[in-house]
Amino acid sequence: MDLLSSFQQFIKNENLFTPKDWLLLAVSGGVDSVVLCELCQQAGYNFAIAHCNFQLRGDESNGDEQFVESLAKKYRVEFFVERFDTGNYVAENKTSIQVAARELRYQWFSELLDKMPAATSPEGLQSLRQQAQVGGLSAIAGAGRLLLTAHHADDNIETILMNFFKGSGINGLKGIVPKHKQIVRPLLFAGKEEILAFANEHNLSYREDSSNSSDKYTRNYFRNQLIPGLEKVFPQVRENLANNANRFREINIIYQAAIEKIKQKLLVAHGNEVHIPVLKLQQTAALHSVLYEMIKTFGFTAHQAADVAKLLHSESGKYVESATHRILRNRKWLIIAPLQQEAGSQYLVKEEDDTIVFPQGTLMFAKQKQPGNISNDANLVQLDSRHFQYPLLLRKWKKGDYFYPLGMQRKKKIGRFLTDLKYSLTAREKVWVLESNKKIIWVVGIRIDDRFKITTSTTATLELQLRSAE
Repeated sequence: MDLLSSFQQFIKNENLFTPKDWLLLAVSGGVDSVVLCELCQQAGYNFAIAHCNFQLRGDESNGDEQFVESLAKKYRVEFFVERFDTGNYVAENKTSIQVAARELRYQWFSELLDKMPAATSPEGLQSLRQQAQVGGLSAIAGAGRLLLTAHHADDNIETILMNFFKGSGINGLKGIVPKHKQIVRPLLFAGKEEILAFANEHNLSYREDSSNSSDKYTRNYFRNQLIPGLEKVFPQVRENLANNANRFREINIIYQAAIEKIKQKLLVAHGNEVHIPVLKLQQTAALHSVLYEMIKTFGFTAHQAADVAKLLHSESGKYVESATHRILRNRKWLIIAPLQQEAGSQYLVKEEDDTIVFPQGTLMFAKQKQPGNISNDANLVQLDSRHFQYPLLLRKWKKGDYFYPLGMQRKKKIGRFLTDLKYSLTAREKVWVLESNKKIIWVVGIRIDDRFKITTSTTATLELQLRSAE
């Protein structure tokens, strides 16, 4: 069976998408994503192309962008590109380049999907495609459909091996799944050699990423060193691991089903609490795995599961806490209960909200396309919309909170910050923070975080105004 037929069969077998769906293809310019474009074109699917320029390789990165743009013109499809200040993002978020690139691209892909047209009839899709070619997808209303990435069988092998050595457990051994929510990987059935052969057969041009030859990245080390080394001992290692990937995925399905049955037997709901009978839990096979699966949804880590297991042999009154819950040994039961919070101590702010009333007053939100005049009023601030994501969380500050005060490049604990401002104990109790994705963006009415300030490159802002209740 040729690659196109295998491609179509895999999509059908895994129920990934249909010809009625509109697809957004993540295209780097490498052979994998170029082949994905060609297969979608030959199969008659409706798609647009999105390219991320992380600006990490200078002229080479810009050359990739130009190549992918020409690819979109070749297929006469809509082209989207975003240039990221990846280096600055890495510095601000204290993360690796790989993690930064992943976070940046998937956040942008999500935004693009929100602009994609909904699935409709073939005639309707043709009309939408014509509109897109004339006015861009921004002119089309409707929800997004699916994001396609060019992950293939060799990528899956590398992922499984990395997860195994990281100790990620059975869930990690399932590797990359063909479909997760809106993300689809329709090339998982194909190995790298098959993809290269298809590209050569159809005279497809593609770009070579020079960073792929560097072993400083973990995945590249597995790809360039470890797996070739294993092949010297086990020549069929790629084929065997690819087959194991399918087995592990099926094993994980069985595992999750078994866990759900056990949870139904052991977890007893009592209002906002969950009770677990100690004796039954002690008699459960694979205790530590089952215990972790039961408590992880309450914010507990795999490391804490060992501490919770010790509660099975402790006296009443002993407990273990996560950030949100406490597990207490109470006679013959383990009781999982939310940590007590003061009523009205936090508020979730959705993107469509324009006003939030809380104990310290009223917080008003206004989206602006262009930055306005910067005010000296600490109760009226502007933030760069690119650097945060919804929902936002408005809450009281707590011990251990930190942020990067405007004008400072180093983080500072809010407790120390308030001490430096000579806030009294009663004044400190009235301080609230606004956070996005666990990053504090504003100590409300006092100071914004420097990472979210507006700059000359800011294209959209969120204006926040506090009207005090006093």
